[in-house]
Amino acid sequence: MAGLCLLETLPDEIFLHILSFLDSHDVVNLQILSKHFLGLCRDGNLWRNRCLSASAVRERIRLYRWGSDWIDEDGTTLSGALTALGEGNQIENQNEMHWSLAESLSQLASKKREREQIRIAANWDPTFPNENTNWYNEYIQRYGPIATNWFEQPQVRDGSLRDSIDISGAAVYRPTLSANELFAVSPLDDGSVCLWDVKGTRAKKGAILSQSSSGLLCADGPGADLSKRSKMINTGVTECVSVDHQRHMAYFAVQSHLIEVDLNTLQVVGNHPFEWSITTLSAAESTVPLTVGTLHGLHLHDRRARSECRGDYQIRLDGISRKRGLDFSHVLDPKPLAPYASLAQSGPQSILHLEHPGDKSQLSDDIFVAGRFSNILHYDRRMFPAIRGSIHSGAKLCSLASLPYPFSSLDTDLRRRFLLSEEQVERAKSATGGRTLIACGEYNTKGSLELYGLSSSIGNLPQSRVIHNSTMKNRQTASQSKLLSVMNHGTRIVFSDGQGYLKWAERDGFTEVRRHKIGKSERVGHRSLFGSMPGSDDIARKIMSTRTAGQDGDVQVNDDDIVFWTGEKLGLLSFSSQPGFSAEDFEENTKTPEEISAEEQEQMYSERMRLALERQARDVRFVQNLGAGSIHNGI
Repeated sequence: MAGLCLLETLPDEIFLHILSFLDSHDVVNLQILSKHFLGLCRDGNLWRNRCLSASAVRERIRLYRWGSDWIDEDGTTLSGALTALGEGNQIENQNEMHWSLAESLSQLASKKREREQIRIAANWDPTFPNENTNWYNEYIQRYGPIATNWFEQPQVRDGSLRDSIDISGAAVYRPTLSANELFAVSPLDDGSVCLWDVKGTRAKKGAILSQSSSGLLCADGPGADLSKRSKMINTGVTECVSVDHQRHMAYFAVQSHLIEVDLNTLQVVGNHPFEWSITTLSAAESTVPLTVGTLHGLHLHDRRARSECRGDYQIRLDGISRKRGLDFSHVLDPKPLAPYASLAQSGPQSILHLEHPGDKSQLSDDIFVAGRFSNILHYDRRMFPAIRGSIHSGAKLCSLASLPYPFSSLDTDLRRRFLLSEEQVERAKSATGGRTLIACGEYNTKGSLELYGLSSSIGNLPQSRVIHNSTMKNRQTASQSKLLSVMNHGTRIVFSDGQGYLKWAERDGFTEVRRHKIGKSERVGHRSLFGSMPGSDDIARKIMSTRTAGQDGDVQVNDDDIVFWTGEKLGLLSFSSQPGFSAEDFEENTKTPEEISAEEQEQMYSERMRLALERQARDVRFVQNLGAGSIHNGI
């Protein structure tokens, strides 16, 4: 205790210097001693330096700048300089001169190494001016252990029989921005809507919070004939659900209908038909209209324009249409189509509402669309449906993300090789009006991770026009299979691929930080014959962050996990040594009496077998000991 009191009296600078010699594990354990130690042990500069020293660039720095001998800018080594200076000075006490020169040159070398270390750190630092970063969280997410958790699987029951219901999409829902609540929202294969508690604020972590009745999501509305599965949610659409957190509403793409559901009551409050099947939805924001991507066009859906829907014009052509349930009312509807942007090539798969430069919380009027076509399309909400421009990719893209900070492929490449000065790094990061567009998909059967630098320029129109001035396409080291989803995670980019991996990369798009395979969700004791075969692991079709919006760098410690959807199930990637929950944790409430009785009988049988084997082993030892004793006695 006296030692701890002495440590608490030390100046913060000296205490932090002492911490720099401890292992990270010891620094973490030191946090629990007092609040004073807790604050110092989570110092941002301390963990920022540990992120740098523990990263892959450490070896590159050592080989590039710090060998066993110090090298001056002109290539002269320390020992060579000492020899040259000693030979050029005819002084009797040459040893004293050597020590004096060695000391002065060592001090000079130390200062230069310190300046060089600062320059190297500036080249590596992925943050931008005014970006609030929790470096303690960064260290955990870069080098801490990772565990895969599996959410409770919805089930349908028929007496003693039960079967799992596939999950057909996923989005995250934050009911209150000030609290730490987070739910996962998904349409199910039977047409119902299900909510899970992600952080365990209202129920157990990963447990089902509420579920609507089946058939709620149906193209013909609730209560319709559900004998045809084609009327339900289209499982081929990844971005099929979008949540408006402020209004507590969720939008579901069901074939060619956009169904609006109140998440408080799980009731349908709107059904908006479109001319073609919906293939993707943008993120829902209360301040801007929802962008809906259909097979052949883009539409802006404004919730405030309450539909006097084209579907309200009820005319049946003949008795056959009534019997078959076919509605041709839109054919004879005299109302014109709402303005929409037609697509020359079908199949949009991702729509992104871009932020304002330097501000993650404010959306601009820029809309970017990617899909099964070679270009990324750019629209301006103020000029919709006219197209403003396009960016050639050449790949089939399926996911978009962005950063409200500038990107330059040349500066990024030089920084990756630690060639820029501190002033050059600062100038590159401080470019005004710059933003970064991130895209992922497939190019020639391989994964493609692409970064585009965007800037604004004033043209003939009163509005500023977005142009792209830099391009980076990683089609070599990203993945051997298609990339499925991408997002920002702290100061890194994380993406999933078709091999079942989640990979983290630096913001240069090339330097890999770490990777993790999510594995396969199977009940213990019920593993299938093919569960251990290569390629049998689940893949993450969509990934989402659990970070609460608005906290910006003050997010709770180790609370920025990743929710993923495999196409059938929901999982959570947490930075912990042990999973917080698994699918087996939720089975006790769903077991039938017959199953419980069968398990008890199996346990009793196992216990009897264990006792029998112990008796047999005891008898064998007795016989062996008896034989050894007989030999010893000469019998």
